Amino acid sequence: MSTISVTDATFEEEVLKSTVPVVVDFWAEWCGPCKMIGPALEELATQYGDKIKIAKVNVDENPQSPAMMGVRGIPTLFMFKDGEVVSQKVGAAPKTALDSWISESI
Repeated sequence: MSTISVTDATFEEEVLKSTVPVVVDFWAEWCGPCKMIGPALEELATQYGDKIKIAKVNVDENPQSPAMMGVRGIPTLFMFKDGEVVSQKVGAAPKTALDSWISESI
C-alpha cells in the first residue's frame, strides 16, 4: 500500500472514520523538510501494508484540516486511532525515527 492523498472533503472519511490507524502528514510542495520525509513515508506505507494508512494533506490546497488540527508548522504528523489523535510529531526525521514513532503508536 502506498500513501494516499487526503483533502478537506475526504479527511473525515479517510482519517476519522478509518478502521486502521492513520498517520497524517501535513505538508506543502515548497517545504524542503516535507520533501525529505516523503520517500521514507512511501517506504513505510509499503512496509506496514494494511496495518496502517499513511495519508498526506497538502496544506496549501486544503486549509481547513490543518486549521482544525492546530497545525502551526510543517511537516507535522499525527497518528490517529479510532478517530482520535494518539501521537504527534513535528519536523523532519529519518526513516528509522519515523518507523519507531509509528510502531510505538500503533
